[in-house]
Formats: sequence, structure tokens, C-alpha cells
Amino acid sequence: MLLAAVQRAEEAGFEAAMSSDHFSPWSERQGQSAFAWSWLGAALQSTSLPFGVVNAPGQRYHPAIIAQAIGTLGAMYPGRFWAALGTGEASNEHITGAAWPRKDVRNARLRECVDVIRALLRGEEVSHDGLVTVDRARVWTRPPEPPPLVGAAVSVATARWCAEWADGLITVNAAPTHLRQMIDAYRDAGGRGPLHLQVHLSWAPEEDQAEAMALHQWRSNIFPPPVCWDLDHVETFDAVSHDVSLEQVKQTVHVSSDLGRHAAQLAEYAALGFDEIALHHVGQEQESFIDAFGAKVLPQLRSAA
Repeated sequence: MLLAAVQRAEEAGFEAAMSSDHFSPWSERQGQSAFAWSWLGAALQSTSLPFGVVNAPGQRYHPAIIAQAIGTLGAMYPGRFWAALGTGEASNEHITGAAWPRKDVRNARLRECVDVIRALLRGEEVSHDGLVTVDRARVWTRPPEPPPLVGAAVSVATARWCAEWADGLITVNAAPTHLRQMIDAYRDAGGRGPLHLQVHLSWAPEEDQAEAMALHQWRSNIFPPPVCWDLDHVETFDAVSHDVSLEQVKQTVHVSSDLGRHAAQLAEYAALGFDEIALHHVGQEQESFIDAFGAKVLPQLRSAA
């Protein structure tokens, strides 16, 4: 279904796409959570779009495996692939049976993974002993230029920290003042590369449909860190979100049947300085969203730009 959706999105005028790499959904109601890397290969082959993926090396994935995956897609589709690296969420990582580390330990582990992945993508043989262990690894299939490694952040402090190592920054929609602080923190610390924003939205022709869809699909996703990082099972997410209200959901999802209102909000984000904005429609049915935004919203944004 999502493969057909991204093909339709290219036809509708969207210019890029991205995927998040999750083992499980946040709710039983969401129902699916396929393997991102298989889908990315098919999506890159069946479109001409550039793609990114958000991934958490270090626990569920060994960094050498992620370096090999990045290297392979980068070699097959030169210049069309980037990977954003973050510290992960317990809902995905608990499956290994290993303890879920503190945030500072996860940051240190990610930093080691970044150095390992970069060295492997340069063609070096890597051995490393630390929070991750690597023994004489080498990635044999690589593109001429390593794909960008983007830093994933939701806080000002993490955005500042990403500036040390990242080729760009990605975050999710929040209050414009907070996003401005994140951008400034990243750039002031020497952060380079493009700024990416993922925007959660819910649209339907009727307002009550857009509201019902957002509440049904996204009420388990409204919790700020550390809750969203540390809950470890869909049943727990569903239990704690049982009484979440529509107004609470609207704090994290742009909900409206008005395409002009969506366009205005996206234009405000673009004005902050984001180079690429990924639209995440939280509903399971994507076709009507793709068609409507391709016909009405994207032209408004291009005109404003």
C-alpha cells in the first residue's frame, strides 16, 4: 500500500520521501510496521525521488549492518539517499532483551556508532571496543561519496549536540519558537547541511472526519520525552492514551479540512529556514491526501517560495 502511495505522490508533484525504521507501531489500531530497508529498495527503484530513513543503530542494529545497508542503497541509487541517526525508542529496541540504557548512555552509544559507520563508508576496516563492539569489519559495496548522516533531534540540547557530527538536522513539528531555538542552536554550534522537518497532519474533506482520524490513529503519539522513548509495548501505549482528548492530539497534529490552512502552516515552517518538509498524513488511507495536497497545497507553497 505504501509503495503505491509513494509512486502516486511522485505523480502528484511531491519531490522527496522518507521512512522511519520501526519494529512495531505505537498502537494496535495502526496495525502495520514493515521492514523499512526492504521497502526503501523497492521505493527507490520504482520512483526517481530522493529518500531518507530515520534509524537507531546500537541495540536492535549493529552499526556495521547499518553501514552496509546505507552503502548498498547509496551505491545502487547515487545521490538519492540519506540516513538520519537517533538514539531510538524502547518500543523498538526492547526486542533484543538487552537493558534499555539511560539517555546519556544512548547518546554516547550513538556517537560511537556514527564514527564506526563513517569509517566503514570511507572503506576502512574497523575494530572498536566500547558501548558497541566491532571486529575487523569492512563494507565492500559503497558509493563514491558517502550518503549524508543526518542528526535526529527533538530538543534544543540534542540539536546542539548533533552539530558536532551530523551532515544535517531533522526534527518534528512543534511551536515555531521552539523550532527557531533548535535551528539556532544547531547552526550556532557549527551545524552544517540541510534542515529537515517532519510534519504530522490529518486532512479529510469534512472537519469531523479529519478530527476522528487524528484521534483514532495518533492519540498514542502525543507524549513528550522521556515517555515516548521509554514505553516499550503497544499495549502500554494504548493503555496510557485511552483517555487522550482531541485537543491534546491537536497539540502535535495539524488537524483541518481546510487545505489553505495547511498550506499557511507549512509556509510558516518553511519561512523558519527548513530546506525539506516531509508531510506525514496520520491516516491509513493516503490516496485522497496525496491527490488533494498535490493539486492544491504544493502549488501554493511553490508560489509562496
